[in-house]
Amino acid sequence: MAFNEDCSYLDTFAIDDQNGEEGISKYELKIKPIVMKKVLVTGANGLLGSNVVLELLKKGFEVRALLRNSNSFLIPEQPELEVFIGDITNEELVRNALFGCHYVIHAAANTDMSLLHFEAYHKINVEGTLNVLKASLVNNVKRFVYVGTANSFETGSKKFPGDENQTIDVDEVKSFYSRSKTTAQNLVLSYADKMEVVVVNPTFMIGAYDTKPSSGKIIERALNKKIFFYPSGGKSFIHVADAAKATVSALELGNNGHNYLLSHENLSYRDFYKKLLLVNKQQSIMIKIPSFLLLISAYFGDIFRVFGMKTSISTANINLLIKENYYSNEKVKNEFDLQFKTTEQAIENYLDFRKKLK
Repeated sequence: MAFNEDCSYLDTFAIDDQNGEEGISKYELKIKPIVMKKVLVTGANGLLGSNVVLELLKKGFEVRALLRNSNSFLIPEQPELEVFIGDITNEELVRNALFGCHYVIHAAANTDMSLLHFEAYHKINVEGTLNVLKASLVNNVKRFVYVGTANSFETGSKKFPGDENQTIDVDEVKSFYSRSKTTAQNLVLSYADKMEVVVVNPTFMIGAYDTKPSSGKIIERALNKKIFFYPSGGKSFIHVADAAKATVSALELGNNGHNYLLSHENLSYRDFYKKLLLVNKQQSIMIKIPSFLLLISAYFGDIFRVFGMKTSISTANINLLIKENYYSNEKVKNEFDLQFKTTEQAIENYLDFRKKLK
């Protein structure tokens, strides 16, 4: 047996061409070992990032987790997991983090809805993404998966949900956060002729490893309360574990230059909270907030923001609460052959994780 430079080996044996007996003709059988592919995951301590790391490890990948701070990274140490501390705004550091990686899943982003200026999002969400793209080219990365937002596409109704064909002009995106993510998405897609790039666009994710909490705030507002209020609109919900599976599937199955909306159940806020009450065995009075009251609050929120007061209450954000933000999952379901968990399971997983943190 002899080894080649690529660490494969040659096994030489002889068989008879006619009857399979040894000793007449020699054949070389080249057997390549299974080589673990290494993936850099940015934003690896976030809700989706943590679940992506777990999914990658489950599928046999080596993972390098890029974190600004390891304090909130709860995944246990293991041989296939490497933690790299750094910030995507540092171009040289990103190049070093990517050395030896075959793939990138770029999930890092500033998601703070209270920031007052677009430039605050641009530095991380756009300039940081450009740094990761440039570093990926330098390191000959095979595929770049970018985690965008569903808000880069037009929403729809339950009967006619929004899909990947209904793009929005970036200048028409009102939310600073969504505008920055859409700008970064367009930047990523512009690299499709330089390397393979795929964009996943998650809707509202619920599940474990929501340490802040982030999307889990929608549950916290009603959890164990006798009376709570809810807005008139609705969202597309997806179990974060399913979003992670789809994101990892994009490494192998996604088409270069394509977007994939990650959604599952389109629910009004009322229907979502009814599921929460059922899962938590909770009896509460739910009161719908009239849309005009929310719009009045948005007006005052806009004034506060003009005077430099940080608040997530704004016309752009309130409009998202009072409208139906529904999306189709047909493309990702068909191309990635995914099975989805229920919203009830997502809520259960969030609540179980919450108990373990206490």
